[in-house]
Amino acid sequence: MAASDETHDPARRSFVPSATGHSDFPIQNLPFGIFSRGAGQRRAGVAIGDQIFDITAALSAGLFSGDAMHAAKAAAGPSLNAFFALGGEARRTLRARVAELLTLGCREQSKVAPFLHPAQACTMHLPAQVGDYTDFFAGIHHATNAGKLLRPDNPLLPNYKYVPVGYHGRASSICASGVPVQRPNGQRKTADAPPSFGVSRRLDYELELGVWIGPGNALGEPIAIGAAGEHVAGYCLLNDWSARDMQAWEYQPLGPFLAKSFATTISPWVVTPEALAPFRTAQPPRPPSDPAPLPYLFDDHDQREGALDLELEVLLLTPAMRAKGLAPHRLAVSNTRYLYWTLAQLIAHHTSGGCNLNPGDLCPAPSRDRHRTVWAACWKRPKVAANRSIFHPAKRAASSKMVMR
Repeated sequence: MAASDETHDPARRSFVPSATGHSDFPIQNLPFGIFSRGAGQRRAGVAIGDQIFDITAALSAGLFSGDAMHAAKAAAGPSLNAFFALGGEARRTLRARVAELLTLGCREQSKVAPFLHPAQACTMHLPAQVGDYTDFFAGIHHATNAGKLLRPDNPLLPNYKYVPVGYHGRASSICASGVPVQRPNGQRKTADAPPSFGVSRRLDYELELGVWIGPGNALGEPIAIGAAGEHVAGYCLLNDWSARDMQAWEYQPLGPFLAKSFATTISPWVVTPEALAPFRTAQPPRPPSDPAPLPYLFDDHDQREGALDLELEVLLLTPAMRAKGLAPHRLAVSNTRYLYWTLAQLIAHHTSGGCNLNPGDLCPAPSRDRHRTVWAACWKRPKVAANRSIFHPAKRAASSKMVMR
């Protein structure tokens, strides 16, 4: 598990002016992503302030050597899968070298500067080819609230506090922030009428933390919970779009299908475990009446440091609000420390039956909030969500904008 080091020093400054005080991309963060500029090829970059540092070009210019060069070569293609496969030591080495190159006073500043691109002039892409996508029901507050809507008399099923519940989602419809999302068509059913087919009237969002898988495991070889942290390549924000009217009709007995498979939006930047090391915290204790995790899901170190203290929020800005000069409206605020299961527990359980995880697989976990979905806040409302979800400012002013941060 990553520990704090000199790259987290709050006094550290970059020679990139916009990085100082930047709310998303100060020099202490340095997330990885895949970008292109104009008609150029997709390549690896690191966000720093309002700029993108071109890893691929810097590699060609000889700014990396030794283990950092090996890691940069793995990251230099049109996706980060090979970089994810290298694991934590290579990632830490490359991140440390990038931090050195971007630090104020770096002797190689004049060599680095040509490889900085304005983020506004670039297009972001999916950071990796997603082979498999598993959605976990890891937030007990969300599970309870959703259950109250679908099963008022039995909201939380008996297995929830024993088993990290998840389902296999559709990887092909995962898209990077800013890609338009269409309301899906499907079967809908009201209480007193036969099913009908048409566009969803109850499109909803779900605020989740996406977990990118690193090296992974061979088929039939489970990952022990104590080693699970080394298989996390990074994190992203994730919007698990959900057509609630379709979901309510189709989800039994096998869970959601068309209600969720039409689109999943993720932020394009991969925040590394190293960047979030200062935000590690203890897993909140379970109520005395709850069962303890089974032995394969329990690790003392994971209980002491396996949770993350990250505040997340969802904001909505409509064209009408923008025309009136109104600020975005907060729909929800949440924190990842309220997850019932740690991320290590999710990985250990996922592989406990022998399932193999591969570099670039994606495993989101819902955050906690009483109203982290519109569904929970206003189930009967007919038009509940925007048709787009983005995580950074939109370029199409005519559309509604949902921001997760």
